[in-house]
Amino acid sequence: MRLSRSLAPVTVAVILVLCLPYDAMSHVRADDGKPPAPDPFGAECRTDVSGSHVVAYCHNPYVDTDRLRLHIECARWWDIDTDSAPVDAGPAMTVRLSGRCWTDVGSAWVSHQKKR
Repeated sequence: MRLSRSLAPVTVAVILVLCLPYDAMSHVRADDGKPPAPDPFGAECRTDVSGSHVVAYCHNPYVDTDRLRLHIECARWWDIDTDSAPVDAGPAMTVRLSGRCWTDVGSAWVSHQKKR
């Protein structure tokens, strides 16, 4: 008899939960374990090396402002590598970055930073 009294509240609670309309439980969603997709970010850049000169054109198709810098590594050990000043590319904006070495360019790339 004591067992039936302790199971009665549990049984009533289970029946009430099962009788709830679907709309009342629709706020409960299964988590699939995947993190939310990040917002798209980052300007698309084209870099052109011509002799000792480097020019990069970057277009930002996204809403967030992208802070861009051109980095140049020169081929010769005595030639100084350079980093450009940061340039902000707002939404739907194209910017031009340029730099040079004294002689030959070893490599060049553009870095991106989300402006806060």
